[in-house]
Amino acid sequence: MRKILALLTLLLLFSTSYAQIHDPVKWSTSVEKISDTEYDLIIKASIEDKWHLYSQNVPQDGPIPTTFAFEETDQFELVDSVIEEEGHTVHDPVFDMEIKYFENQAVFKQRIKLKSENTLKIIGEVEFMVCDDASCLPPTYVDLEFNISGEKVAVASVDNNETKETVAPIKKKDDSTNKSLLTIFIIAFLSGFAALLTPCVFPMIPMTVSFFTKQSKSKAAGVKNAVIYGASIVIIYVLLGMLVSAIFGADALNALSTNVWFNVIFFILLIVFAVSFLGAFELTLPSSWGTKADAQADRGGLIGIFFMALALAIVSFSCTGPIVGYLLVEAAVSGSQIGPIVGMFGFSLALAIPFALFAAFPGWLNSLPKSGGWLNTVKVVLGFLELALAFKFLSNADLVLQLHWLEREVFLAIWIAVFGVLAFYLFGKIQLPHDSPLTHISVGRLSLGLIVLSFTIYMIPGLWGAPLNLISAFPPAQHYSESPYGVGFKKLGEAGASTSNHGDLPEGAHLMAPHNILAFNDYDLGLAYAKKVNKPVMLDFTGHACVNCRKMEQNVWVEDHVLPILKNDIVLISLYVDDKRPLPEGMEIESKLRPGKKLRYIGQKWSEFQTIKYQANAQPFYVLMDHNEDNLMDPAGYTPDADEYHDWLKEGISKFNNK
Repeated sequence: MRKILALLTLLLLFSTSYAQIHDPVKWSTSVEKISDTEYDLIIKASIEDKWHLYSQNVPQDGPIPTTFAFEETDQFELVDSVIEEEGHTVHDPVFDMEIKYFENQAVFKQRIKLKSENTLKIIGEVEFMVCDDASCLPPTYVDLEFNISGEKVAVASVDNNETKETVAPIKKKDDSTNKSLLTIFIIAFLSGFAALLTPCVFPMIPMTVSFFTKQSKSKAAGVKNAVIYGASIVIIYVLLGMLVSAIFGADALNALSTNVWFNVIFFILLIVFAVSFLGAFELTLPSSWGTKADAQADRGGLIGIFFMALALAIVSFSCTGPIVGYLLVEAAVSGSQIGPIVGMFGFSLALAIPFALFAAFPGWLNSLPKSGGWLNTVKVVLGFLELALAFKFLSNADLVLQLHWLEREVFLAIWIAVFGVLAFYLFGKIQLPHDSPLTHISVGRLSLGLIVLSFTIYMIPGLWGAPLNLISAFPPAQHYSESPYGVGFKKLGEAGASTSNHGDLPEGAHLMAPHNILAFNDYDLGLAYAKKVNKPVMLDFTGHACVNCRKMEQNVWVEDHVLPILKNDIVLISLYVDDKRPLPEGMEIESKLRPGKKLRYIGQKWSEFQTIKYQANAQPFYVLMDHNEDNLMDPAGYTPDADEYHDWLKEGISKFNNK
């Protein structure tokens, strides 16, 4: 009987003229035999055009990742974790992070090992989230079933029993992935040029080029040897990148950005590198390595030239090591398995090009600036940069654990201190151990000091809530702070608080940062307050990981003609469909859309409420209603036009007042 009622409910929803139930993903399963005891459980997602499914690995505070769970028994065991094929990696401007997703089709594999020959069926579940350019759907759960006999079992989504067997081919690469790798390459290439200007590398350029030009029988031979030398540098560093990729593998690299221990280790490493650059000590490889490389270099020929390049890499490690270490860390957490290889290629290419160019045109050596104290200045500046960037990784660990030790204000205070001290250093007010005596500063150093000082001053308003768009990808989000409304701002009801139309906060209400909008997350308390103050209700079906919800809040709600309405003329009830807090014990609700299943989370409750009552399952979704819970207007979705959204609000409020 319950299944019949659920089916009738769904038919009613789809037959409604205003139906907005989206079901863009169809799931199917199959089994591939690897050996007598090992099988691959294959899960395919067929995704409708314009929709995308998120990866299993997304950064903290990003969208909901795709997650698989299997009912483990004593008949089989899982081997490693679920493997996913390559998707698209893009930078999301709202979340300020690289996010991986799939279009058209996604394929996942979970290897299992049988413990019993009687194993015939394995049950699992997938939780996933999909978005398009206008809306995101709440986290959805689909049951999975695998037949070990190898027969393919099609699995329907929760809202549609029809499966789709023909799917578009997987795209292996796209412009966004290439763009991410191009960014890694450019940063690494520029870092290579920065390494050239350090005291360990720069003096080696004329010495090495002179060696090739004088020892070679002809100019052409000298140029050829210098090119081989440069190519050897590239090969050495690319091999290092390949080693990092091979050790970690694609899955490990994808997980680095949210792994607490990796982020803490990276933080410590960068602090060590930074302190080394500042002159506290030098990082060097064992001297025996350099001696052996030099001995091999005496053999001559291609092998000798290769070992000359290896000797350079070893001898210059105290300057290049911290830069290489940082680049490998950044490339690794990008999530791409070839990221470290691309990074090392860009870095080594920048190191190698000058040797080949100056060998071909030795006259250019005369235009090189003389070695001197400025080389150590470059090294110190790089040390300050690594010191600042180290705290990004510590911030990642803090965000994952939600410790609130390194909130936005603390992070910005650290950066202001670091770059402030760097500005004083560039102005010659501070000297470090390896600095030469400074009688005056050059125009270039003065200019760089002014840029750093301007950047430092730019960050200061961030302590009072300024968005700081230039560096928005580095500090924690504005809501992750001691005071989301800005330092010194007092919430309503606190001593000395500014006056407001709301007075003290009513039960169940809070102020939504950073707009200072009175909002409820409890439907009943919000409705009761609306009746008390005689205002209409706006239901805001939203999600913590809803991209377009944040766009509406950041770009539309802040408009001068919209914000006063939200603050003064309506009662806002925000219902988060991806709220993973469990429902109170004993108050679990049986799902009306998935008979036999219970709703486990608060978000599932609001998601099903939206689907059944309003025939919609996408967010953002806004409903203006009166105290009888009747709609004043047709619900609205993602509305980037602030004027259109304003007119919708005003018309609904007018209808409420006329009633």
